[in-house]
Amino acid sequence: MEELAKEVSSLSAEEGEETSKQNGQIWCLKRIGKDSGWLQLFENTEVTIGRGLNVTHQILSVSCPLMISRNHCMFKQREHGQWTVTDNESLNGVWVNGTRISPRKPHVLQQGDLVRFGVPLDGNPVEFEYVLLHSSLDKIKDFLSKTAGAEVKALTSRPKKSKRKFGTDETEPNISKAKLYRVSNTDKSHGLPCPPATLPDQAGPSEPSGRFTQCSDSSQHLTSLKRYNENLKALKERMGATQKRAAELEGQEASSLEQRQEMEALQEQMKLLRGELNSQQELARQRMEILERTVCEEERRLAMERIQQKEDGLKKQLEEALKEHRKVIEELKHEREGFQEVLQAKDKELKVTKEEKERARAQKEEVVSQMTEVLENELQCIICSELFIEAVTLSCAHSFCQHCIADWRRRRDECPICRQPIVSQARSLVLDNCIDRMVENLSTVMRERRTALISQRKGLRKAPSVGLVVIQDDSDTDPSIQPSSTAKATW
Repeated sequence: MEELAKEVSSLSAEEGEETSKQNGQIWCLKRIGKDSGWLQLFENTEVTIGRGLNVTHQILSVSCPLMISRNHCMFKQREHGQWTVTDNESLNGVWVNGTRISPRKPHVLQQGDLVRFGVPLDGNPVEFEYVLLHSSLDKIKDFLSKTAGAEVKALTSRPKKSKRKFGTDETEPNISKAKLYRVSNTDKSHGLPCPPATLPDQAGPSEPSGRFTQCSDSSQHLTSLKRYNENLKALKERMGATQKRAAELEGQEASSLEQRQEMEALQEQMKLLRGELNSQQELARQRMEILERTVCEEERRLAMERIQQKEDGLKKQLEEALKEHRKVIEELKHEREGFQEVLQAKDKELKVTKEEKERARAQKEEVVSQMTEVLENELQCIICSELFIEAVTLSCAHSFCQHCIADWRRRRDECPICRQPIVSQARSLVLDNCIDRMVENLSTVMRERRTALISQRKGLRKAPSVGLVVIQDDSDTDPSIQPSSTAKATW
C-alpha cells in the first residue's frame, strides 16, 4: 500500500509539472535512432532510471533483460541548473561520451553529452544511448516516454469504456498470474540471460548449447516482463481516468442521484483497480525476486567455480613446489653424505698422521735419550764431567778435554785413568765433529750450556800461562813440579 501511495503521488506530481511547463523549456534524454522513448528530466527532483518498479523511468532491455539494473542510475539538477548523473553501482555501468564513470560519484553533464546505459552485445550497437537535450516541450512532447501522468491524460476522454471493459480485463491478472507461476517453475534452474559481449572467454566446451538455453530463458523472461509492464500500464491508465472522473464529479456543485451513483461506482472501481494494481505489483516483485535470486545463485556458482579453479591451480603449483623442494632436499642429502664421507676420511687420515707423529716423536725422544746416554757414558771427560771440548787423545788411547788434560799434566804427567806415562797427545777432530753433530739434537738448554762452556774455555786459554819445569830422576819418589820462569812447557 505504501508503494501504491508513492506511485499515485508521483503520478499526480508529474502531471502537475507537465501542466506548468507546457510552454517552457525542459531537459530530456533524447534516444538516439528512435522517435520515442525519450526520457524527461524533471527539475528540482531526483530522476531515477532502471528496470525496477520504484524508479522514475523504467527501461527494459529486449536483448538482455538484466542489462539494466533495478536502480541503474540517478540524474539530479544542481542549484545553478547543471545536471549530474550518478552510477548506482550498476553491473554494466553508465558511459558518458564513451567513458565509463565511477560508481557513486556524481558526473557533471553538459548539453549534447552522449549518455549510454549498458554495453553492446555481439557487435550490435548499444540499446540505450541518449543525448542530453534542452528544448521546448511543444517540440518534443510527442517523443517523450509515457509516464503515469501522460497515460492518465490520454484516457480522460473515455472513462466510461474502462468501466465496461473492467469485467473482461479483470480476468487478465489471473491468467498472467498462472503463466507467471508456470514460467517461474521452469526457469528456476537458469538464472543468467545471454552473457555480455565483454566476457566471451568464459564460455566452455558446451558454449553453443548453454547460450541457446540462456537465450530461450531470456525470451521467456522478456515476454513475462513485457506482459507485466502492459498490465501495470493498463491499470495505471484506468486508475488515472477513474481519479480524474471522480475529481470532476466532486468539483460540480449540483449533485444528482445519477452522479452519486456514478461516484460510488467510480470509488468501487478505484478499490478494485487498487487491488488489481497491488496484485500485479506483487506478482512483478515476486518475478523479479525469482530472477534476482537465480542470478545471485548463478553468480555464486560461477564465483565458486572460479575459486575452485584458482584453488586447483594453487594446489598444482604447491605440489610442483613441494616436488622441487623434495628434489633439492634429496640433492642436499646426497651432498651431505658425500661431505660426511670426505670428513670421515680426513679424520681418519688426521688420526693416522697424528699417530705417526706421536710415534716419530717418541722415537726421536728415544734416540735423543739414547744419544744423551751415550754422550754421558762414552763422550764425557772424566776430569770435568762434561762433554769433550776440543778432545785430545793420549798415547794410551784415552781422551780428555784439552784444557782439562793440560791442567792435569801440570800436576802429574800420567793418564788420569790408567796411570801410564803420557808419551804423546793428539787432537781428535772426529770426536769434536761427532759431539757437535749430536749436540745439535739436544735440548736448547744443553746447547746453550755447552756454548757457554766453550766460550769460557777459550777465555781461559787466552790468559797467560805459568811455565813449569818437570824434573824427573831415577828415584821412586813422585816427580816434583816446580814453577820456573825460564822454561815453558810446549804441548
